[in-house]
Amino acid sequence: MKKDFLFLQISSLPYFRGFLRAVESSYYQDLFLPSPVYDVGCGDGHFASLTFDNKLDVGLDPWHKPIHEAKGYGAYKSLVEADGARSPFPSNYFASGLSNSVLEHIPHIDAVLAETARVLKPGSPFVFCVPNHNFLPTLSIGRALDKIGLRSMGNLYRAFFNRISRHYHCDPPSVWKELLERNGFTLERWWHYFSPEAMRVLEWGHYFGAPTLLPHALFNRWIIAPTRWNLYFTERALRKFVDHPEHPQGTFTFYVARKRP
Repeated sequence: MKKDFLFLQISSLPYFRGFLRAVESSYYQDLFLPSPVYDVGCGDGHFASLTFDNKLDVGLDPWHKPIHEAKGYGAYKSLVEADGARSPFPSNYFASGLSNSVLEHIPHIDAVLAETARVLKPGSPFVFCVPNHNFLPTLSIGRALDKIGLRSMGNLYRAFFNRISRHYHCDPPSVWKELLERNGFTLERWWHYFSPEAMRVLEWGHYFGAPTLLPHALFNRWIIAPTRWNLYFTERALRKFVDHPEHPQGTFTFYVARKRP
C-alpha cells in the first residue's frame, strides 16, 4: 500500500517543513539504493524512519543531540557521530549514499563530497537534494520590498532568511555539477521541484508555525493532536504541492550522481 507521506510528515512536523519533506520522501521510492547505504547528515532520523521501509545501514551526523535522538526512531542499523569530511569508514565501503537537505548547510562542502566519494564503491549512486538559485529571489517579503523601491531592505530580508535557514549554498545545477565532478562524481540527472507558490507557503510557515514551538518545548512533539480531523484543512491546502511537485522554476533541486569508476 502506497504511503501517504504528506499526512505522515505533517502529523509529526510543523506543516511548512512537513510538506517539503513529503515531496522528498516520495522521490526515494523510485530510486534503487543498494546496501550498504550511507546517509550523510542523518540528523535525528525522523526523515529516514518515515521514508524507508527497511533500516539504512549507517547514519552519520556531527551533532551530538540529533544523533542520539536518532536511536529512538530505529531507522539505522548503525549511527556514527562524525563530521562528513572525516568519515571513520574504509575506502570503497558503501554501495550507495544519500544526503537529504543537508549539503546546503555545510561550509566545507568540497571536503565532505570528496570524503563521501572515498567511502563509496566505484559506480555507486549518490542522491541528494538542496535549495537552488530560485530559493532567495522567490521570497515574497523580499520581492514586495523590491517592488516598492526598497531593494536594500529586500536584500537584508533575504540575507536574514538565509541565515535563519543556515544555508551556505543555494546554487544552480551548473555549480553542483562542477562540485561533484571535481570530487569524484558524475552528475547523471536532476530536476527542480517545489514551486514558487509552495515556497511562499514555506516562507510564511516559519512565522505562522511559531505556536508549534510551545508543545515541542513542553512535550517534545510538534503537533498536539496528530489526527486526520485536526489536520484536515492543512492537508487539503498542501496536497496540490505534494501531488505535483516538479516545476521549471522550482526552488529546490534533486540530484542523482554516481561515483566515477
